[in-house]
Amino acid sequence: MELPPPACSLASEVRPWSSQGPLLIKARAVSDNGVGYSRRLKTTPAGWPSRPHWCVWVEPVSAKGPGAIWEQRWHQAVQAALSTWQDQLPIQVVSDPLRAQVLVERRRPPRLNNRASNGRALLQLREVQREQRWQREPLVTVLISPGQAQTAIQATSLHELGHAFGLWGHSDQAGDALAVKAGPIPVLELSPRDRATLRWLQEQPGLNQADLPSTQP
Repeated sequence: MELPPPACSLASEVRPWSSQGPLLIKARAVSDNGVGYSRRLKTTPAGWPSRPHWCVWVEPVSAKGPGAIWEQRWHQAVQAALSTWQDQLPIQVVSDPLRAQVLVERRRPPRLNNRASNGRALLQLREVQREQRWQREPLVTVLISPGQAQTAIQATSLHELGHAFGLWGHSDQAGDALAVKAGPIPVLELSPRDRATLRWLQEQPGLNQADLPSTQP
């Protein structure tokens, strides 16, 4: 059996995945056996946007200058949240965005439905050629505002990275990292429900690859 390309190899060509209708849709016949909140997750028409291995690019920050300390605090908070997810998933941090499926950017998300937010995860599906092999991948751009306290940046990052790693939905319980509303105390660790839901997601089939060419045409 032909092996897939290395997880974080460089993308030599990228093309959008064309689909009609919404990208995130309600899953059918989801059963979580009463554990976690998987029934609240959404999938895509091409399958669950999950991966066995993730490659993440984090926007570099300045080492010098008047704003360097604030940029570094932002970066430290993002890295702390990322480290929490690395305890649960194979995640590799890369220096080139063309090697990544998740891009973390230091900027405030634009207003959505006239509402401001401190973080947002934006999902696309694309077809990527790596090492002469095509594969369908999620691409998630995570926007994390720097205008927060450091613990708030970490909590926001933990939440939005959860979306990026496939948890496209929200928990209805305030103690979960993926809670629909942030509570008064920032959530800096994954709850048992977060971890159970992630384990459930990792057991589901990922994006459908059946209609892709094995090599470049």
